[in-house]
Amino acid sequence: MRCRSSGKVIGDRDLLTAVWGAAHARDTQYLRVVVDQLRHKLERDSAEPTLIETEPGVGYLLKV
Repeated sequence: MRCRSSGKVIGDRDLLTAVWGAAHARDTQYLRVVVDQLRHKLERDSAEPTLIETEPGVGYLLKV
């Protein structure tokens, strides 16, 4: 399975806006919680993620 943005870093605000709309563009804590939940469901070891990586101060990198 491939994703359009696989291998590209997606900024927090861009991701929030694309998924939940412009009104949520600053809800970065909410995004962190959702990404953590996804990691627990998708990763073999959520403490050592290989599918969803964090780029500190920028956003997230999806490796699918």
